Amino acid sequence: MSAGTAELRAGGGDPHRLGHERQDDRARDEGGIASERVVVGYGFWLFIVSDIILFSGFFASYAVLSRATDGGPTAAQLFKLDQVAIETACLLVSTLTCGMATLAADARSLRWTQVALFVTGLLGFAFLVLEVREFTELVGRGAGPDRSAFLSAFFALVGCHGLHVGTAILWCGTMIAQLWAKGFRDDIMRRLLCFTLFWHALDIVWVGVFTFVYLLGARG
Repeated sequence: MSAGTAELRAGGGDPHRLGHERQDDRARDEGGIASERVVVGYGFWLFIVSDIILFSGFFASYAVLSRATDGGPTAAQLFKLDQVAIETACLLVSTLTCGMATLAADARSLRWTQVALFVTGLLGFAFLVLEVREFTELVGRGAGPDRSAFLSAFFALVGCHGLHVGTAILWCGTMIAQLWAKGFRDDIMRRLLCFTLFWHALDIVWVGVFTFVYLLGARG
C-alpha cells in the first residue's frame, strides 16, 4: 500500500479532496491563502461574535429591567439555585465531552467520536428539560413573562439561550449521523469544527447567565 493510499483511507476523503487539502497546505506554507479549514473556522467565529452581540442586548435589557417587578415576585423569591446548579453542571460537563469528541475525531476514532457527541447531546437535552421544567413552574406560580418587565427580560434572555441549545442538540445528532454515513471527510471535519465552536460559545454564555442572573439575583 502506498503512502498516498494509506493517507486517503485514514482521512476518509476522496482523491480530489485530498489534492485540494495538499494544495491548501502548500499555499499556506508559501505565505499564500490559509487552508479551507482555517477560513471556515474564522468565518464561523464571525457568526459567533454576532450571536454574542445579540446576547449582549438581552443582558443589557435584563440589567435595566431586573428591578422592575411591578410589585410582583423578585429574583430572590423565585430562583432555586440548587436546580440551576444542576443545569450548569450538565453544560460544563458537556463542554468536556465535546472537547473529547474533537480529540477523538483528530485521532480518527469513529466510535469514541460518536460516543462523546452522544453524551454531549444527552447532557444538553438534560439541561433543556430542567430549563423547561423551571419555566413551567414559574408560569404555574403566576410568574410568567407577562407578569412584569423583570420577568419578560428574564424569559427572553434565558429562553433565547435555551433555543440555541435546542438547535445545537439537533446539530449534534446530525453530526453523529453524518460521521456514521460519510466518515472523516474534510467537509465533515469542518462542520464538526463549527459545531464544537458553537457548543463551547453557548456554554460560555450560560456561565454569564448563571452568574449575572441567578447568583446576583438570589442575593437580592
